[in-house]
Amino acid sequence: MQIYKEFRFEAAHFLPSAAPGTPNARVHGHSFRARIVVEGEPGADTGYIFHFDELSAALRETEDALDHRMLNDIDGLSAPTLERISMWIWNRLSNRIPGLVQVEVHRDSCSEGCIYRGPSPADRRLAAE
Repeated sequence: MQIYKEFRFEAAHFLPSAAPGTPNARVHGHSFRARIVVEGEPGADTGYIFHFDELSAALRETEDALDHRMLNDIDGLSAPTLERISMWIWNRLSNRIPGLVQVEVHRDSCSEGCIYRGPSPADRRLAAE
């Protein structure tokens, strides 16, 4: 069973790899939506997988770190593509949210998004060694 919580953030960025003179090479902004998915079984005593109040509290710091910011200035996001933003959020939350299975980041204004399900099994093995 899965539950999810979403948060929104407004942020500016540019893509250093974009061709000079193209819109993505210039500073511009987007409305983003992030969805955090947690998997598990409801507790026999609580009836829930992860309390939504606790999930909201865990997300608050991450949301604040992104909202109304220049993404390129955030440590680890010098090239803030949807893929890298998704991985950045995962890395911030994976130790705080048991059962985290997916991070989605959407640019609502462009109808685009990225789904990240964590490091590959090979990457997890390497990190454990």
